[in-house]
Amino acid sequence: MSTNNDIQAVSNSWDLISSSLQDLAWNEGATLPVAFKNAVEVLWANGISNIISEWYMEILKRELEENCVPRFWTLLQNEPTNNEINFSFVHAVNSLHSDMIRHNPALERLQLTSKFIANLSNDNSYKEIVFDAAKLHLRAILYAQIPLNYESFIQSFYSTAFKAFANSEKEAKNNLFCNVCNEKSTNCKCKTIIESFHTVNQKLYELGLLEQLVGKPVTSIISEHIENHVLSTCKGSFESSFIGMLEKWLDSTIVLWLVKVYRGNWDCNRYNNPLTLETVEKLKSRLHQLLYTTYAHTRMDQLFNIIIEFPESQPAIEDLVNCLEKTNLRTKLIQSLKETLETKLLHPGVNTADILTAYVSAIKALKILDSSGVILELVCEPVRKYLRTRHDTIKEIIYALIDDTSTDLTDELNRARPLVLEENYNSDDEMENWENWQPDPLDADSGKTALTRRTTDIISMLVNIYGSKEMFINEYRTLLADRIITTFNYDTCREIRYLELLKLKFGEANLHLCEVMLKDVADSRRINFHIHSDDVGIYQPQDCVVNGIIVSAQFWPTFREEKLALPDHIKASLDSYTKAFETHKGNRTLTWRPHLGSVNLTLEFNNRNLTLSVSPIHAVMIMQFEKKERWSIKELSAVMHVPPTVIRRKILFWQSRGILHEESRDVYVMSEENDDGVNFDMSTMLEDDDDEEESAMASSHDQREEELQVFWSYIVGMLTNLESLPLDRIHTMLRMFAMQGSTAVECSLQELRQFLDRKVREQSLYFSGGLYRLPRQNT
Repeated sequence: MSTNNDIQAVSNSWDLISSSLQDLAWNEGATLPVAFKNAVEVLWANGISNIISEWYMEILKRELEENCVPRFWTLLQNEPTNNEINFSFVHAVNSLHSDMIRHNPALERLQLTSKFIANLSNDNSYKEIVFDAAKLHLRAILYAQIPLNYESFIQSFYSTAFKAFANSEKEAKNNLFCNVCNEKSTNCKCKTIIESFHTVNQKLYELGLLEQLVGKPVTSIISEHIENHVLSTCKGSFESSFIGMLEKWLDSTIVLWLVKVYRGNWDCNRYNNPLTLETVEKLKSRLHQLLYTTYAHTRMDQLFNIIIEFPESQPAIEDLVNCLEKTNLRTKLIQSLKETLETKLLHPGVNTADILTAYVSAIKALKILDSSGVILELVCEPVRKYLRTRHDTIKEIIYALIDDTSTDLTDELNRARPLVLEENYNSDDEMENWENWQPDPLDADSGKTALTRRTTDIISMLVNIYGSKEMFINEYRTLLADRIITTFNYDTCREIRYLELLKLKFGEANLHLCEVMLKDVADSRRINFHIHSDDVGIYQPQDCVVNGIIVSAQFWPTFREEKLALPDHIKASLDSYTKAFETHKGNRTLTWRPHLGSVNLTLEFNNRNLTLSVSPIHAVMIMQFEKKERWSIKELSAVMHVPPTVIRRKILFWQSRGILHEESRDVYVMSEENDDGVNFDMSTMLEDDDDEEESAMASSHDQREEELQVFWSYIVGMLTNLESLPLDRIHTMLRMFAMQGSTAVECSLQELRQFLDRKVREQSLYFSGGLYRLPRQNT
C-alpha cells in the first residue's frame, strides 16, 4: 500500500524529470545527472517509468501538429516571383529543421533515460529508437497535413537545382545572361542555388524526410529530362547508334546529380552510409531501365519510318533489340507496329507496289529485330491478308523480280536460293540443324512451322502469301508473253537470263512452257530471216514489210481478243508472208492476230516528216486519212470494225500530238501543218501514253477462268456416275485424274470452292447438306 511519503517522492521525481526534459537549453553532455537518475529510479520502483517517454513524445507531437508542420507548409507555399519559389522551399526546410534541432538535447536525454531504465530492468533487448520515433511522428504529421499541390513546389526547386548543376558541369560560356536564373552573368545565382540544394538535402536527410518527401518529385524531374534528352538526341535520326551515348550521358549527368541528392558531397556523414548507397544503386538501376524504356518508346513511335529507310536505319533497329532485351515492351511493340501498318498501308489509297516495298523492308528489318521471325509473322499477317485481296499483287511482285534497275527482289533472285514453302515443309528439315535449334518465343503461332518462319528468303515469304508457286509461274508466263509481243524484239538475252534465275528458284519443270515461248521467238527470228532472204520470191511485200513472231498456241497464254479490219494492202502483205511460211514449213500455216504487235510508220507532211512506232489500231486509223480528208467516229468504226467507244479513246493519241483535230463533234481532219512549227519527238511521247501500256494478253482472271473450265467436264462426269460428292472428295479426284503432268493446271481447294459456288449461282450445280450434285435434267 502506497504511503503519502511514496506519493510525494513520485511527485517530486516527476517534477524534476519533466522540468529537465523541457529545459531545451540544459545540456549535461552524454551522461545523466545523479539527481535525474534518482528521480527515474523512484518512478521505476513504482512501475511507472514508461510514462516518461510517452509524455515527452506527446508534447513533441502536439508542437509538431500545431506549430512546426503548419509553418513548414505555409512557408513552402508562399507565392514566388521569378525564382523565389526555390528559396521558399529552402526557408521551409530550414524552419522545420530548426524546430526539430531544438528538441535534440531533450531527445538525447530521453534516449539515455530509456537506456538507464533498461539497465534497471535487465532488459537486453533495448534499442535506441527515440530519435527514430521522433522522425516517425514528424513524417506522420507532415503527411497528415500535406497539401494537394506540394509536389509542384518541391519539383520547382529541384528542377532549377538540376539546371544549375547541369550548367555548372558544362564549359563556361561568355553569355551575358544565365539561362538558369535569368540573371546577368555578373549576378548569377546558380552558385547560391547549388549551395542551397546541398544544404536542403542534408537537412532533409537528418530529418528522415529526404527519400520520402523528394523521391517522387525528383523521379518526375529525371524522367522528364531523360525523355526530352532522348527525343532531342535521336528523333528522326536512324543512321547511328545512340544507346551507348545515352548511357554515358545518364551516368555522367543524371546519376551524378542523383548521388548529390542522396549522398551529398564526399565530406557528408551520409556519403558512405550503406543504406544510402543501396538506395542510390536501386535508383541507378531504375534509371537505366527508364532510359531503355524511353528510348524503346521513341523508336517504336518511329518504327514505320525506320523500316522504310532500312538498311540505312539498321543501327536504330539494333539499339531497339538491345532495349527489348532489357524491357517488357515486346507485346506493345507488336501491337503498335501492327496498327501503324494497317493505318498507313492497308487502304485503297496506297499503290500495291508501295505496299510490297514496305513489306519487303519490314521483312528485312524485323528479321534483325527478332531472328525467330515471330514479330514479323504477327505484325505482317494483316499485310499478307490484304495483299491477297489485291488483284495486281502477283503482277507487281513479278515486275519487281525482273526489273532492270537493281531492286531488293532482283537482288534476292540473283542469290538463286530455292524456295522454302509451307506446302513443301517436312518436320525432319528442322532436325538437320538440331545443334543450333532454338525454341520459338511464347507468342509464336503454334500452327506455323519454325523453318518457314525463320527463313530469310524474301521471295519465299512473298510466295507463301498465296501458299502456292503456280500462280506466280502463270503470272510470269503472262508477263513474258506480253513483253515479247508488245516490244516485238527478237533479242531474248535478257529474258533468258531471268528465266534461268527463276528456274533455280521455282524449278526447271515448272517453267518449261516459258522455255518453249522463248524458243518460239528464236525460231521466229530464223524463219523471218529465211522468208525475207528467199530467192524464190514467194514473199513479195507491197509498201508494207512484215516481220512476224510465230507462236505455238498451246504453250502460250491466252491473247486478248479484239477485232480490227486491216487495209487491203496490209492484208496482201500478210497473205504473201503466210504463203512463204507455208512453203517453208510444208503442212503448217499461220493465223494472224492483227490487233497485236507494232507498226513503224513514216508520216509525210508539207513541212515535216515523222517516223514513229505505234500499235496496229493507231496505224490503221491514221491510214484511213489517206483515203479521204475527213472522218467521223461512226465511219471509222464501220470501216475498222472497232466499237465507237474504242475509236474515241484511241483517236486522242493523234489529236493530242497535233496530227488530227476535231473539226466538229466526232468529226476529225488531218492537220497538214504544225501551227507551232515544232517537230514532235513521237518516241518520247509514246512513253507517256497510257494507252500504249495496254496488255496484249488476256487478264489473269480471264485466263484462270478458262483454265478452270478444263475441270468442268471431269466434275460433270464424277457427279453423273456418283450422283453427289463433297468438296474435298471432288478436289482429291481432280488431283488424281486432272492435275497430273508438267502442263496440268493446278487448283487449290479454296479456288475449287469458288468455282463450284459460281456454278451453283449459274444453276449448273445444286448444293445441299455439304454435297454438290447436278440438276436433275442433266442427269
